[in-house]
Amino acid sequence: MGDVLAGIHATWEFDSDSVLIRFERGIRTPKLFQTLRERRIPHAALSSVTLSPGRHGTVVLHAVPRAGADPLMEAAAGQLRANGDPYRLVLPAERESLAEHYADELRAALARADVRGLQDRREPAERYLVAAPEPPLHFKAYDGKASFDGERVAFRWFWTGASSTKWKAGDQSFPIGELHGVEWRSPEAYEGYLRMLRRGGHGAGAPPAPQADHDPAAVVFGLGYGPVHESLPFAAAVLAAARRATAGRVAVPVPALSSAHRDPAEVADRIRHLGELHRAGLVTDEEFTAKKAELLAEL
Repeated sequence: MGDVLAGIHATWEFDSDSVLIRFERGIRTPKLFQTLRERRIPHAALSSVTLSPGRHGTVVLHAVPRAGADPLMEAAAGQLRANGDPYRLVLPAERESLAEHYADELRAALARADVRGLQDRREPAERYLVAAPEPPLHFKAYDGKASFDGERVAFRWFWTGASSTKWKAGDQSFPIGELHGVEWRSPEAYEGYLRMLRRGGHGAGAPPAPQADHDPAAVVFGLGYGPVHESLPFAAAVLAAARRATAGRVAVPVPALSSAHRDPAEVADRIRHLGELHRAGLVTDEEFTAKKAELLAEL
């Protein structure tokens, strides 16, 4: 489409396969939007588009993300307030006709993609389709400082806020390969926190997680500590990195062919399967190239 729709706090640019959202900077713009600056949302990351009346003479264009497509929204887990949702574009009511036009255009683009069979929007995305904020990232919680350099998360405790349990455990460092996710409870709620979820940790059949203020794998928020615009992008970046690390460990199920059976059709089938894993992001470019060469060498 290539057109631009300017609303309150953001401008949406409509491309043939994505929507580029640029957030304004200013004292009235939510701080989360200012931190995000801009985000490119592929059509494949959207499930639907709605237009509805807003408050105080406005209308709201909402591009609804698919489950599992955006690490920011997955980390938020439905805790963002409506005015802090980066997928909502608020416009003056007199621009409703223009907003409806763009909503229809975007719906048509999603429908064309569906006809081509690119994705089932009713199903969660198999991988993240929207980029997470880039590390290095850090913020101050109530009981410590959290930092993430892209390879590991570190918690450094403050003597003025950390519990004796955390002091005894000492400062913490979590290699990203040891994490399977994060748990973010908004600082706008009571007892907010950010917890690192370690592999083999709390889950089915395991003891429940301790309270966040006594868990060395968590930092707790307080008034002015760990605000949404700092802690949520941090959580999203860690979550995305942990998922990439998990995908990198997925074994490529391509068993070696014996020298006595080098059926070209079987080799071709395995290469096709390898290509599917590569397109799904479960195999890196280097792994794909190397394994494909191994298979071709069996012919």
